[in-house]
Amino acid sequence: MHDLLTSPRVRLRRRGADKHPLILKAARTLIAQSGFREAQMTAIAEAAGIAIGTLYRYFPSRTELLVEVVKFTAQREVDVVAGIAMRDGTACERLGMAAWTFASRALRGRRLAHALVAEPVEPEVEAARLTYHRALSRVFRTIIDQGIANGEFPEQDSAASADCIVGCLFEGLVAPLSSEAALAGVPMQSQVTSIISFCLRGVAGTAVAFIPPA
Repeated sequence: MHDLLTSPRVRLRRRGADKHPLILKAARTLIAQSGFREAQMTAIAEAAGIAIGTLYRYFPSRTELLVEVVKFTAQREVDVVAGIAMRDGTACERLGMAAWTFASRALRGRRLAHALVAEPVEPEVEAARLTYHRALSRVFRTIIDQGIANGEFPEQDSAASADCIVGCLFEGLVAPLSSEAALAGVPMQSQVTSIISFCLRGVAGTAVAFIPPA
């Protein structure tokens, strides 16, 4: 009986529910509202409804927590884009829709997306963002490789082409994702469509007009 009561499993249960998902959700919500700068540990603990000491038991530093938020959020976005890449259709269609899905989701959650794309951050958080870039690039590279294999795209360095698409999307979205653009009510669909058409033209080697879904 003594061994049972003092086992790690029993002690873990006595600590109560795992607060990790709650903390990540609270931090992500604050970043989506005001960016990384306002996501301080005290504010995150308050938003999560936990004591600051509890927060530090899960995440010894703010940087460690922000890295975790970036990884979690980025993986979800990459999974969505990867799902588009696996659909039926030509490589050109899937490449265009994958890029459109990424851009349109970013514009719907523009403050969080701006933090993930352009906000100045600590080197550790920047490293997590670069991992996000590479994961997204791998999705685009897969589609490009398929297009090359079936003769739809000309021979090319698919890794370089995929990196260029990611670069175009991230750089092209910096201004649309800014708070100034949001306040001005600037229409973004035509700009995003132009960026994607440019990317498709570069990969396909011929003029391609991307038509966004209705």
